[in-house]
Amino acid sequence: MFAIIETGGKQYKVSEGDVIYVEKLEVEAGDSYTFDRVLAVSTDAGFTVGAPTVEGATVTATVEKNGKAKKLYIIRYKSKKNEKKKQGHRQPYTKLKIETINA
Repeated sequence: MFAIIETGGKQYKVSEGDVIYVEKLEVEAGDSYTFDRVLAVSTDAGFTVGAPTVEGATVTATVEKNGKAKKLYIIRYKSKKNEKKKQGHRQPYTKLKIETINA
């Protein structure tokens, strides 16, 4: 059994027990979060695709932690102009554990 959910402008294929990293959600660690944007669900009865979402389908997850990813460095350089710029960025994320898929 799996589902395809949408959050943060991205789509994720999830099964029960999976751990995923998504764009930061405004929830605290230990709380439960429910995804209602379920695009498709596969069960023993068959595969259901929504238009655009599956009616009544939800995916429940538990928030394990909020954090920041490793630092990425962006470097701009223009030759012969003595122009250099270095900038860092850490993308915030939310770590989720998928608990149940309700079709």
